[in-house]
Amino acid sequence: MKMIDPELLLRAYSIGVFPMADSRGADDVYWVEPKKRGILPLDSFRLSRSLAKVLKSDRFTVTADTAFADVVSHCAERTSDRPDTWINPAIETAYADLHRRGHAHSIETWQNGELVGGLYGVRLGGAFFGESMFSRESNASKVALAHLVARLKVGSFQLLDCQFITDHLASLGAIEVSRDIYVGLLDAALGVGKGPVVPGEMAGAFSSPADFFALDGIEPVIRTVSGPISGWTIAQLLGQTS
Repeated sequence: MKMIDPELLLRAYSIGVFPMADSRGADDVYWVEPKKRGILPLDSFRLSRSLAKVLKSDRFTVTADTAFADVVSHCAERTSDRPDTWINPAIETAYADLHRRGHAHSIETWQNGELVGGLYGVRLGGAFFGESMFSRESNASKVALAHLVARLKVGSFQLLDCQFITDHLASLGAIEVSRDIYVGLLDAALGVGKGPVVPGEMAGAFSSPADFFALDGIEPVIRTVSGPISGWTIAQLLGQTS
């Protein structure tokens, strides 16, 4: 198995490139730079009444960074709807390394103590690059994405990169932009132009006030109604728009 250097991986993200494999069992990875890029504007997330109801219910418990490896493993599983995946062992190992370095995060959705949904991605500056999500129960991945969007908004992030548009993501507010527009949004989120990057210091190269964990400190302050604290908080932060 060929390893992916973590510094190279972060540099790739900083210019809008990410790795994929042809299959779960592939030995190699290739680098992708889509001509059209999927993004989800943080102020345009579509919180339907039905999803708001699910968030406010006691159906799911949602956590961050408590089961990163398990989320990636579930995202890499073959299913009846997806006979193969692009996450090979080299990619799985590389993102585990980024997670240990604090540059990859997961959102987990639990039901009765069982991991039933989630997503993971890479954080660099004020940008979050969503990699993959999975769902074993209805609405589990939607709930995870809602929590991610709220977390990024509170944390002063500027860009949520979805890589490719799907009908599922489009229904939640994701749009497709050209590569030129995407690069401009990416540069703004990363604060590009603040000086050269010193080799070996990629992880700290981009200055940003973005804080992935800012949400964890405000929940008790903004909670104004009874019910599951996380769900009510997320619904309040996102607003009911449809």
